[in-house]
Amino acid sequence: MKALDKKLVHVVNFTLKPGLSAEDRRRFEAGVSSLHTIDEIAIFNVGKPAPVDDGPTIDRNYDYCLLCIFEDIEAHDRYQVHPVHLNFIEQCRQYWEKVVAFDSETI
Repeated sequence: MKALDKKLVHVVNFTLKPGLSAEDRRRFEAGVSSLHTIDEIAIFNVGKPAPVDDGPTIDRNYDYCLLCIFEDIEAHDRYQVHPVHLNFIEQCRQYWEKVVAFDSETI
């Protein structure tokens, strides 16, 4: 397997508020999925916890996981202030209880 060239990896785990309706979840999914339209993102994925076997390192304390890979930190920084990203935050922050982001650079 080929390792990634030097990139910036942005992972965001969202925990939604308890008791959201199916329509609210659909709105959140549509909002987070809209981020794929941002050109600065080289690789995009959004998903839910996978049904893998439990183990001591498995953490399912989130509802959705967003993965974005950027060519460099400058692309990441442009993404952070992109109108689509800002609109997602404005429209969907009402649905989440907790957000945890991890940013890493390829070594």
